[in-house]
Amino acid sequence: MSEDSFFSSLLQALQACIAALPMTLLLTGLSVVIGFVLAVPLAILHHRHVTWKARLVRAFVYVFTGTPLLSQMYVIYFGLASLGWVGALMQQPGFGFMKDGLVWALLALILNTAAYSTVIFSGAMRNTDTGEVEAARAYGMGPRQAIWRVVLPSSLRRALPAYSNEVIMTMHSTSLASTITIMEVTNAANAFVTQTYQPFVAYTAAAIIYLLLTLTLVGGFRLLERRYMAHLRPRTS
Repeated sequence: MSEDSFFSSLLQALQACIAALPMTLLLTGLSVVIGFVLAVPLAILHHRHVTWKARLVRAFVYVFTGTPLLSQMYVIYFGLASLGWVGALMQQPGFGFMKDGLVWALLALILNTAAYSTVIFSGAMRNTDTGEVEAARAYGMGPRQAIWRVVLPSSLRRALPAYSNEVIMTMHSTSLASTITIMEVTNAANAFVTQTYQPFVAYTAAAIIYLLLTLTLVGGFRLLERRYMAHLRPRTS
């Protein structure tokens, strides 16, 4: 392949991947937002060692952090959809959307990122300085108020570096949705390979898209860290 032919094919592959980019962004955005909403209350329960709710949360976390996301996606997409009551539900008016693989891919991504985010937030809560908790008690706050008004906001700020990695990994993990027919960036590259028999070109284009998305997320989280973690930076005299 000549150099001109390579760049011409790469441009075509990039156009195909960009056309599928909205689906990748949709999968990433919904899974991260819903996963975050689930992870915050789960983290509060997770860091309490003695309650039965905490044990249930730890079991959930153990299952979804201890198994590959691809396996989880297959179990949810092929397994749940094959259950009789789920199949019957799909036939009911208003539940036809459950036939779309996007629903099951989203469910797998949401549960996976919620589990990992729970671990991140719970660890940050455990590492909260005891002085902050004592200050909250001195102001007359009860345990629940102290968690929601002092411990949790402080923990979320300190968890930003680790959580940014989880968001990036979730974005990368959306490529697994291609295995269950979702036309996102990786599946667009697969389709380009089928049409042109040029895998190097196709997957190079997909890699460029993912790299640009990663750089964007890294830059965004650095701005958030500068704003919300400024008080943790060492002060220069």
